[in-house]
Amino acid sequence: MDNGPEIRKLEPGLAPPLGMACERLQAVRARIAGATAEAGRELATVRLLAVSKTFGAPAVRDLVACGQRDFGENYVQEALEKQAALRDLPLAWHFIGPIQSNKTRVIAENFSWVHSVDRLKIAERLSAKRPPGLPPLQVCIEVNVSGEASKGGVAPAELPALAEAVSKLQALQLRGLMAIPAPTANAAAQRAAFRQVREQLEALRANGHVLDTLSMGMSSDLEAGILEGATIVRAGTALFGERTIKHT
Repeated sequence: MDNGPEIRKLEPGLAPPLGMACERLQAVRARIAGATAEAGRELATVRLLAVSKTFGAPAVRDLVACGQRDFGENYVQEALEKQAALRDLPLAWHFIGPIQSNKTRVIAENFSWVHSVDRLKIAERLSAKRPPGLPPLQVCIEVNVSGEASKGGVAPAELPALAEAVSKLQALQLRGLMAIPAPTANAAAQRAAFRQVREQLEALRANGHVLDTLSMGMSSDLEAGILEGATIVRAGTALFGERTIKHT
């Protein structure tokens, strides 16, 4: 599986000014507050994950100055470079992209969360490579709820067996499910896809799994995710702006 370009240089000036970064963060938080209120939920039940892929360490630092602490990355080498530049900050790093087998060691060593576990081999390698001095790696199983061949994720029918196996791995803590449904502007369709993920989580709970996380909803559909029970929403464009990158 291709894990994307590993060496990227950003065009200068792409990061929004600090004031704009704070405005964007406040706007996303306002959307989350509105959706949680509509759902009759407490605001504290939803965690915002800033997807910083393709934006450099200065853009992350600006958002940290506005109060953001959780950041999601898709590309290993890019993430490691940012982590090295931001070691002075108390951040939680989440890996949210496709996982190549040869990247499991560095992911297990350098991230607190992994949202994109979709097969047992990867889960086993993450567990085996997690340093013993670190707490268990927090993981979500990615579910391919829309059945798209171009996307990762386990098929819903295979989810119970995978969840059972992952839950037994000593260095991992299975927290819940992640999904990226097929994009649509239709709010009802967005909610229907997220509802399937929530129902799958509820079925796992009914079978004895202790799970508390639904990572679903992005910049374009986070409200639908929250209305269907999301506890983590992932926003990139809404926080950083459109991605324009220069490949080298």
